[in-house]
Amino acid sequence: MPKFSANLTMMFNEVEFLARFERASKAGFKAVEYMFPYEWPKEQLAGELESHGLEQVLFNLPAGDWAAGERGIACIPGREGEFKDGVESALDYAAALNCPALNCLVGLTPEGVANDNIRQTLVNNLQFAAAALEKAGVRFVIEMLNHNAVPGFHLVHTQEALRLLEGVNHPNLRLQYDIYHMQIMEGNLIDTISANISRIGHIQIADNPGRHEPGTGEINFPNVFTAIDAAGYEGWIGCEYVPAGTTEEGLGWMAPYK
Repeated sequence: MPKFSANLTMMFNEVEFLARFERASKAGFKAVEYMFPYEWPKEQLAGELESHGLEQVLFNLPAGDWAAGERGIACIPGREGEFKDGVESALDYAAALNCPALNCLVGLTPEGVANDNIRQTLVNNLQFAAAALEKAGVRFVIEMLNHNAVPGFHLVHTQEALRLLEGVNHPNLRLQYDIYHMQIMEGNLIDTISANISRIGHIQIADNPGRHEPGTGEINFPNVFTAIDAAGYEGWIGCEYVPAGTTEEGLGWMAPYK
């Protein structure tokens, strides 16, 4: 039976961020995730989790200047020190929130830089982070994004991400498989998940088109969830979608899984 975490960056956005923890709990969620915690004191976030009986299951490493369009810095030569500082900050929050996994957005492909330099920078940064997170008992995942939503993103296909995992060669590094992004980039969701479940550390969902809740688009989510269960995945599935209406009105798709 799949178990779902509410992504508070996108869901329950009818209220301000800190009020979303209570809304998620009242809607029946037992776990939450979101993109970045760093805007709020870790003690305040931990208090929200405890007050509402929620687990924190995932958030992202710092990703550079988000407002300026950056989407990660792991593949950018010359910013290794900033990346390592971000790993330290993320682990500080992960310890306070008892969060078992951290995600890395690797960034946009830098212009005017040799591919070999980009690749080695990325491998070195991921090796550093994978080892640091393993020492702290935290799982490390990297995510592929679709190039329509994030033009120029460096990691957009499952196979290239798997090759990157081979290059990093660390047992603590796995994939975050976002069904919405991968439906756009390559489809073939069930076969890809089933064939690579041992390399998948977290799954996220949204339907396509629109990035709304399951049942609003083309993806046959009952079949996908059945396949995920059959493959032996026991982790959380993050609901990283933008509700088509109010969040609570759109939660009917979850009824068979409660």
